[in-house]
Amino acid sequence: MRVISFLLSSLLLLGLAACDETAAPEATVERPTVEATNASANPSAAAGDYRQIDTDEALIETALLAAPEASRAGAKVIGYNTAGEFVTLREGSNEFICLADDPKKEGFNAACYHQDLEPFMARGRELRDEGKSAQEIFAMREEEVKSKQLAMGPAGSTLHIYYGDDARYDPATGEVPGARYRYVVYMPYATAASTGLPEAPVAPNHPWIMDPGTHRAHIMISPLAGE
Repeated sequence: MRVISFLLSSLLLLGLAACDETAAPEATVERPTVEATNASANPSAAAGDYRQIDTDEALIETALLAAPEASRAGAKVIGYNTAGEFVTLREGSNEFICLADDPKKEGFNAACYHQDLEPFMARGRELRDEGKSAQEIFAMREEEVKSKQLAMGPAGSTLHIYYGDDARYDPATGEVPGARYRYVVYMPYATAASTGLPEAPVAPNHPWIMDPGTHRAHIMISPLAGE
């Protein structure tokens, strides 16, 4: 029983550690902070013809994996190209924007979010480029959202994050070995009382509310370790 209790506690801690935007789209991903975070316990697949994500085409292909499958064909893709420039890698025709993995960073982290979140995500990228800390970015966007200078879209706008330790992919399938999904559903200023959700996960892969009562309040759904 002690061993089982220890394992459950470890899984909960891993789920909490994986929460970050930025994302997202800022993964932050945002965290999100679309503002996004790599998983330290993500396993790499042993089989498959895996290659480095070292072309713009590979960046596009792997970024689209973060989007719902039915929306990938029309999603816009932005991010750093192989030359290190932040550009539009592919124009889109639907409501999704995908943020490609940053080739300069360790591991793999792609994100996809509703276009209504773009002002919020773009503001986060702008402030990070200015050298602002995570705390400064949070405070500045909190004030800007409260004053209606910055829009976050309707409540329920979702950030999809596809992340892992291995920055390679299989050209045949486009998949990244060992990568997993995490979901962030933005509910600005929501609380545990207003949603009925706990402020910490009851168990791995269970929804909970993070940053309650703030502009960045969101429902977090993180995967099981090793899933």
